[in-house]
Amino acid sequence: MSEASHPLRIAVILPCLNEEAVIGDVVAKFRAEVPEADLYVYDNGSSDATAEVASRAGAIVRAEPARGKGNAIRRAFADVEADVYVMADGDGTYDASKVTHMIDLLISQRLDMVTGIRDSEGDELNTYRSGHAIGNRVLSGLQRRMLGKVTSDVLSGYRVMTRRFVKSFAGGSTGFEIEMDLTSHAARLQVASADVATRYSPRVAGSTSKLRTYRDGWRILRSLLREFRISRPLAFFGSIAALFVVVATIASIPLLVQYFESGLVPRFPTAILSASMTTIAFVLLVCGIILDAVAVARREAARLAYLGWRT
Repeated sequence: MSEASHPLRIAVILPCLNEEAVIGDVVAKFRAEVPEADLYVYDNGSSDATAEVASRAGAIVRAEPARGKGNAIRRAFADVEADVYVMADGDGTYDASKVTHMIDLLISQRLDMVTGIRDSEGDELNTYRSGHAIGNRVLSGLQRRMLGKVTSDVLSGYRVMTRRFVKSFAGGSTGFEIEMDLTSHAARLQVASADVATRYSPRVAGSTSKLRTYRDGWRILRSLLREFRISRPLAFFGSIAALFVVVATIASIPLLVQYFESGLVPRFPTAILSASMTTIAFVLLVCGIILDAVAVARREAARLAYLGWRT
C-alpha cells in the first residue's frame, strides 16, 4: 500500500504486557504490511524486556502503568493523532497480512470500523483456552439481541477505525471489556462497519494469555448489561417490570379464585406482596420511559461529538 494511494496518517496500536517473546516479530510484520504507519507499543507495566525489544524493532514505545488493556487503549486513543487507527494485540495471535485489506475496505467503503473476525481454522481446542470460544459466541449473541448487530465477533481485538470514531469514544473500560465497549459505541452511533475474516493463531512458546476466563468474562457481561441499561432503558426496565407483573399475577391468581368463591381474602400478606410488586413494576416502567428520553438526548450528543471530528 503506497503513500500515494492512501495519503493518510495511519497508526498501529499494540497494547502489551510481558510479550518480549513475540512483540519484535509482531512489530516487524505490521511494519512490512504498512511501512508508512506509525507503530505504537503501549507497554502496560511489563516486568520483562517487552519495551526494549519493541523499541529495537522500530516501534514507538510508550508506557501506561495503570494495568489493564482498556487503560492502555484509552491512553493510546487520547495521545495518538492519526486518520486511521489499527488496533491489534501484541501477542502475535492476529494476522498482520490482513491489515492492508482492512484499511482499504475502511477507506473505499467510507466505513468507521472494520473488525477482524477470528477464525481458528477448525482448531479451536488448540487456539482458544477452555470456554473462550463458547463465551465469545454467547456474549456476541447477547450483544446482537440487546444492542443490534455491529460485528459477529464483538470481542475481537483486531480493528481498523477512523479518527472520528476513535476520538468520540469515551468508554471507561479498564480491562478486556474494552472490545465490548467499542462495539457498543458503534451500535450507539449506528456507524457503518464491516467484518473481515482473519486467521487467529495460537500463542507462541513463552507468551501467556492475561485473560482470566471467569473474572474477565463477568466484567465483559457487566459492561454489556450496563450499556443495555444506558442505551435502551425502556427495554431494560420494561423487562424487569414485566417479570414483576408475571410473578405478581401468578401469586394473586389463588387469591382471586378464593375471593370470587367466598368474597374473602384470607391471605393478606400474599395480597400485599402482589400489590407491592405491581406498584414496583409500574414505577420501573415510568423510570424506563423517563430514562429513554434521556438516552435519546445522550445518543444525539454522542452523534454530534462524532460528527464534530474530521474523518
